[in-house]
Parts: sequence; structure tokens; C-alpha cells
Amino acid sequence: MIRAVIIDDEKNNIDNLVGLLEKHELPVVIVGSATNATEALATIAATNPDLLFLDIQMPKKNGFEVLKSLPHYQFEVIFVTAFDQYGIQAVKFSAIDYLLKPINPEELKVSILKVQAKVKQKKQNFQLENLMELIKDKDSRKDHKLALASTKEIRFVNTGEIFRCESSNAYTQFFLTDGKNILVSKPIFEYEELLAPYEFIRCHQSHLVNIKFIKSLVKEDGGYLVLEDSTRVPISRGKKENVLKALNTIKK
Repeated sequence: MIRAVIIDDEKNNIDNLVGLLEKHELPVVIVGSATNATEALATIAATNPDLLFLDIQMPKKNGFEVLKSLPHYQFEVIFVTAFDQYGIQAVKFSAIDYLLKPINPEELKVSILKVQAKVKQKKQNFQLENLMELIKDKDSRKDHKLALASTKEIRFVNTGEIFRCESSNAYTQFFLTDGKNILVSKPIFEYEELLAPYEFIRCHQSHLVNIKFIKSLVKEDGGYLVLEDSTRVPISRGKKENVLKALNTIKK
């Protein structure tokens, strides 16, 4: 699914677009919306979307100015406007498409297909980059960093600095060795495979743990891990066998 944010100063336009996406069963999930530039920037930072539906004509700051306010962005942009004089300018901002209000459902479908192709290519590129990291020797992999985007910043974190991860619905909280936490708007399963080569264990549906910080495994009360900071992390019944194998293999 494409994770999208809608920016439009008129709430009914947001509702209409959501309705079109649902009616035509397009592969888009709306993770946020905003009606002005200030809300837009906060929502983008908090959700890290794949796609931005961006109204051009808005009070105070228009859509182009919103994009200029961002130091960089990797999401795709579909400009949505009632005025057709912005087409050339929209192209200059590398928009993937440009839709006129009222939105034509067929044109919307075509736009989403374009976004799907772009997002798929980005994920393939990311997977290839990660594969190149994984085939390096273990000593070089220890310096691999993740880009964790919070509402305030994008922090580049060494995998060895990550104590554990805990899911909260579609979000993942990273607990770091310096005592700080970073909340990222991506589900924990996206990090399980990525962090597995760096000796992380998925011990529970909601928990991913750096094995080097495990102090002990307690078998009573259903079983749980005790970390070096005395945090107790539960072990689910379905994960127990894999956790024991991983501990026996890695901590020898």
C-alpha cells in the first residue's frame, strides 16, 4: 500500500479525495492530512509518507512554498488544484502528476499507477543497497547506520547504538544506548529483516532486541528477557524456540 498525506486548505476536498480512493479501491492508505502549511510540515515529518497530494493554492504559503520549506524530501508529489496555470511550475518541482479539481477518477487511477511504479523502484534500490552492506564482512557491517525519521529530525543511528525496538500499531519506538528514544512511523516488521544480520531477535510480536544487551532469559511467568538496563521484554510462545536457538548460536 502507498502511504499518503493530503494537504488541502478545504476539508471537504480532503474528504472527497479520500472518498474517491476508497470508492475505486486504489492501493493508498491515508496516514495524515493538513489544511495549512504549518500543519503540513508537521504531518509530513511525523508520517514520512510515500506520496503527497498537495493543493497549490492555499493561504499564507502555497503548495510550492511548502516544498521549498523542506530541506529535502523523498516522497512523490501529486499536485491537486482548481487552476490550470500552474502546470509548468509543477513540472519544475518534479511532481509525478498534476490533477485538476474536480478530480477525474480515471486520471487519479493513472497517477496512482505512476506512484506505484516509483515506490516499487525505490524499495528495490533500497534492498539492493542493503544487500551490498550485508555481503561485506562482519567487521565492516558493525558500522552500518539506519536513518530514523522522527517529527523533529532524521537521526542516523549505528546499529550497535540500538538497545531494542518496540511496536505501537504502525509505529516503532527505538530505544538507544544514550537513553534517548526515537518514534518512527513504520511498523516493526520492516526492521526485523533489516536488523537480523546485526544480531537482533524478534522475541515477540511487539519487540525486537539487540542480543548483545541481553543479560538473562527467565523461564517463569511465560518467559521473558532481562536486558542490561533491567528492562523485561516478553517472549511469545511462538517465538520461544527461535529465541533459544539464536541465543545458543550467537552467544557461544
